[in-house]
Amino acid sequence: MKPHSPFSRRDLLKYLGSVGIGLAARSHSWSASQPTEPVTFVDVARPAGITFQHDNAASQEKYLIETMGSGCGWIDYDQNGLLDLYLMNGAATRVYSPRQTLRSALYRNNGDGTFTDVTGKAGVGAEGLFGMGVAVGDYDNDGFPDLIVLGYGRCILYHNNGDGTFTDVSARAGVENPGRWASSAAWFDYDNDGRLDLVIANYVDWSPERNFYCGDQGPGMRSYCHPDDFHGQPPTLYHNNGDGTFTDVSKVSGVGLKGGNGLGVVTFDYDNDGWQDIFIANDHMPNFLFHNNRDGSFREVGYAAGVAVSSDGQLEAGMGTDAADATGSGRMDLVVAHLDMQLARFYQNLGDQTFDDATLRSKIGYATYHTSEFGARFMDYENDGARDLFMANGHVLDNIERYHADSHYAEPKLMFRNNGHGIFENVSDRLGPDFVLPRVSRGAAIADFDNDGDLDILVNNNGQAPQLLRNDGGNANHWLEILLVGTKSNRDGVGARVKVSAGNLVLYDQRKGGMSYQSAQDPRLHFGLGPHSNVDAVEILWPSGSVTNLASLKSDRIIAIKEGVGIVERPFPRVPAK
Repeated sequence: MKPHSPFSRRDLLKYLGSVGIGLAARSHSWSASQPTEPVTFVDVARPAGITFQHDNAASQEKYLIETMGSGCGWIDYDQNGLLDLYLMNGAATRVYSPRQTLRSALYRNNGDGTFTDVTGKAGVGAEGLFGMGVAVGDYDNDGFPDLIVLGYGRCILYHNNGDGTFTDVSARAGVENPGRWASSAAWFDYDNDGRLDLVIANYVDWSPERNFYCGDQGPGMRSYCHPDDFHGQPPTLYHNNGDGTFTDVSKVSGVGLKGGNGLGVVTFDYDNDGWQDIFIANDHMPNFLFHNNRDGSFREVGYAAGVAVSSDGQLEAGMGTDAADATGSGRMDLVVAHLDMQLARFYQNLGDQTFDDATLRSKIGYATYHTSEFGARFMDYENDGARDLFMANGHVLDNIERYHADSHYAEPKLMFRNNGHGIFENVSDRLGPDFVLPRVSRGAAIADFDNDGDLDILVNNNGQAPQLLRNDGGNANHWLEILLVGTKSNRDGVGARVKVSAGNLVLYDQRKGGMSYQSAQDPRLHFGLGPHSNVDAVEILWPSGSVTNLASLKSDRIIAIKEGVGIVERPFPRVPAK
């Protein structure tokens, strides 16, 4: 692991050059300026008609599955240019019988600021599954995104029929992941054959038969057990055969050789070699970074790359994770969320296949020491061109106050504003009262659900109602959103690398898989452009190796770019504010 060292311009310039998408990144003097308009996040879930309530099946037996979920996601299932949302739910257990059958929920975006529950019609309720995560991807390249829901003991793959309904094809496809506790998953094309494969981060081997008593003796003192009380489960990797079926290649690929306490996953190309790698955040054991060998196999390089443990060699409770260029270098940095009394880690990509634990230099450390972060995403919330950092928080123990008076089960969310060079400022208390309401938050999914150019936040709260935090004011600056449509590459364009240039602002991003915690993100790439009303150039390097170049584009719009064609017409209706 690289030792901690102070940040300097000299350090940054030293590593520029091996970046981006075949073009050297160039240094620029631009830095994020203070937002010209105040940004607030307003919870519009109830007014929008979202009546869902997560049921975690809480019981006196303290089943570990009760506290580790649940996820959420965005999916434009009917391809009308409006993002619909999906919320995972719990299920009955041996010791908990709900009043009515629990199910996860699909809400259709009506395009007027409201949503309609269409779960029954769509056939995606996942009844009987104790749900955890969700991942969205068009695995058969038919133009309609499919849905996999992850849970304790099995997974369900819902194939999108293109008519508003889905079919459970789990058994035929061979992706049920039987007997494992699946947490998060990512659709990605690890062999660049134009078809989406699937990696699943599996958690521990808990079962009702191995539900030990943990915590002190006495009324109200029993607690959920620590992951160290159980064996970890290896990740699962499924290869897409191209005929609607998948092959489990976990062991032969090298991904499934070692047990892990996997909770969050992100797939991204950390060394810019054109092949997606896999990062898995493990709970109280070293994180996994699987380097893609470009021959169908991976090697685990977490320690060598400096992202397995903290800079002082400590195991931490890895939960949510994401990757983005947060330092302006053209390389993808990493964030890993952790439990309270630990620091969320910011790993800066040095460009030589290693990362530096830049947590203290980045200034995210102090605020995260007092919270337990699950959902974690880089997002430019005020469109100034710098990737800010959002975290959805809530403790694991519902009786934590009995053990630590300064810790709380329900916690406020965090937003760290990026100055453009990977130095963050905690601005959580400036974003409105809804943003800082304490909740037991787990999954977090970022999207521009109203197509107005700023990023909104969907959070699923454990045992509570979800929140849909609409961004008001973030589009005072200019912006551009890009939907990638692959042809030779997978249709979702996962693995594509994008460079956007506007004046002195040069931005890099990748179409990643996974991200955050148990959640599915907006499939479009979002670029905040600050004062720039025009985009000078967009360059896309597709997984197939083909390149798309566009020049002289107007800002403040959503565009679809098709591989080998360029901009194509797609509707993205603007949703009026309610």
